[in-house]
Amino acid sequence: MAVPFCGMQLADLGADVVKVENPRGGDLTRQTGPFLDGESSTFVRLNRNKRSLALDLKSPDGKAVFRRLVERADVLIENLRPGTMRNLGLDYAALRASAPGLIYCSVSGFGSVGPHAERAGLDIIAQGMSGLMSITGEADRAPAKVGVPIADLTSALYATIAVLAALRARERDGQGQLIEVSLLESAISLAIWEAGRWFATGERPEATGSAHQSIAPYQAVRAENGWFTFGANTQDHWPRACDVFGLAELKTDERFATNERRLTNRAALIARIEAVTRTRPVEAWIEALTAVGIPCGPIYGFDRVFTDANLTAPGFFTDAPHPKLGSVRQIGSPLHLSATPTRLQRAGPLLGGESFAVLREIGLDDAEVGRLARAGVTVQA
Repeated sequence: MAVPFCGMQLADLGADVVKVENPRGGDLTRQTGPFLDGESSTFVRLNRNKRSLALDLKSPDGKAVFRRLVERADVLIENLRPGTMRNLGLDYAALRASAPGLIYCSVSGFGSVGPHAERAGLDIIAQGMSGLMSITGEADRAPAKVGVPIADLTSALYATIAVLAALRARERDGQGQLIEVSLLESAISLAIWEAGRWFATGERPEATGSAHQSIAPYQAVRAENGWFTFGANTQDHWPRACDVFGLAELKTDERFATNERRLTNRAALIARIEAVTRTRPVEAWIEALTAVGIPCGPIYGFDRVFTDANLTAPGFFTDAPHPKLGSVRQIGSPLHLSATPTRLQRAGPLLGGESFAVLREIGLDDAEVGRLARAGVTVQA
């Protein structure tokens, strides 16, 4: 998911992104359900605004076409198994001679240096080895990963940032460059609170459920009809929260006088708070806490998220056309630029949907395109 998500960001921002896929089956995500009329629902959302070129990179003709495409491209992004592009003769060292301005971004599990460099990487592997799984979920429970593929998605965002920085650098000095991003390092980079604790005290961070690593109270608590979250994350918020919960006596309780003491005595503190919050519904607590400026919110399932007025009213969820499925609902871009807004032109492409158009754009005539199609080097949807 890393490079497709990166490509989606760049496409949303206006780049012409050509997704190069194996003519026989295409991207693995195409085989991942649920399906809409035979098309992967995930694929048509993850690959919006892109064009698909079906190309056999193992064939000499496919390699030659790919090199012609690269010579006309600004950026190449890939997250194939380590060594795949080198074995194909299409790594940065092989391409830079004919495309010195190329920005080549490679996303891998573990980077290109170190004992794990050649290992295949998956999001769950990176989550486990980064320490993220050791602090996710409840203590003394089975390991749990973050609900979304956080290592993949973080790698994608870092890759996007790096590509944009490299393009700006090329404007300055005219040179392309190699970018390397790894799932493992990307996941570890998120452990800011954990690094602060470990490097300062040598204390190993542990799983604390929804509770914050360094602030209390700051977590989910149970109400009469569900759960809600709140954070009394300043000394000013703390007494106000006590008043909302009708626990004014806690303001003078030495166990809870400072944040550090509240952390130390968090179990006792939350037990006192939940004895009260269980007596009223979520909505009542949200209203009361909001009235005094305490950050808080309900815990939604995605059935509520995808229909929430705060998101539907500004049009965050919107539709994009697909050649087979018609109108496809999409999650919008969270980037809001006043002069150069993001775009949502089309849902993810059919396999090889734009193959012939892309080949003609890089200089192949109809006869050559037809020859490649008959040889199985490319296909057109």
